[in-house]
Amino acid sequence: MDMLAPDHAAAFRAVLARLSPDDAAAVEALAPFAARDAAAAAPHWNFDLPSHAVEAALAAHFGDRLTDAHRRALVALWALELPQRAAAEQLPPEVHALYPEWVGRMADFLTAAEDPYDLDFWAKDVRLSLALSVPGSRTQIIDLSSPLGPGQVVRHVRDGHGWRSAVAYLEAAAWRPWLETHTESRELADFNEAGWDRLWATGAEILKRRPHIAGMLGSSWFYDPPLETISPRLAYLRLNPLQHGAFMVHQGPDEIHTQRAAASSPTRRAMIEAGEYPARAWIGAWPRAARIRWADARKQAAA
Repeated sequence: MDMLAPDHAAAFRAVLARLSPDDAAAVEALAPFAARDAAAAAPHWNFDLPSHAVEAALAAHFGDRLTDAHRRALVALWALELPQRAAAEQLPPEVHALYPEWVGRMADFLTAAEDPYDLDFWAKDVRLSLALSVPGSRTQIIDLSSPLGPGQVVRHVRDGHGWRSAVAYLEAAAWRPWLETHTESRELADFNEAGWDRLWATGAEILKRRPHIAGMLGSSWFYDPPLETISPRLAYLRLNPLQHGAFMVHQGPDEIHTQRAAASSPTRRAMIEAGEYPARAWIGAWPRAARIRWADARKQAAA
């Protein structure tokens, strides 16, 4: 199946055509410069920085006239160019197999034109349309370059969470870039153990093509150890990687993690409101050699 089906291409062109001819021409003119700025910001730990860079480029031209229609039009324009960008990244077949569904969902979302443009969706759509992040499963995207600085590991040790992660960090040469995964809340069909296995396997195939990448990581409240008893159905998210060579780095509590931990579970929400459970974020880092070894063994077992 082609990444960009004819009806999806038509939908993206229709989104762009909603602008006046002058505004559409302006979006097309600034698109390559905004893409350049977004790509320069992408390797930072802050997932949202590329969308901030694009927002600045749009605001510099449109000023007070800037609307979500301009933002959607720019994403639609980049989506039309996505096959070329994805091809340049030399991605494995496992990623290409996921693209048609992701592109179709993006076309539907932009066509629906729901205002305001949710900031998290805007950040994800900028990255996906520019191939700064790529599909990893139906529910997860994978950033192609993200750091894991030593400062976080030093704090982990300093705060009494043990030395094992520091040793694993050194063994993995983890100061190199990493792949990083993020959940797409607009499609949660693969937020289950099988879906995460697919994500981890897809990541391994990307790692095989990128020997300079240290491994793949994620940052979330659902790596928090107390969830093994509070929400045992989520325990696989932490335990499965740990059993196959991953290490965890403590990040700590934050309001956003508390909100997300409470959002989908009455049990967690009640414990948080009672002060019985402070949600904490952890980084789950799975070094490349261990990840590839796990994926290859999984593939052999399925053969």
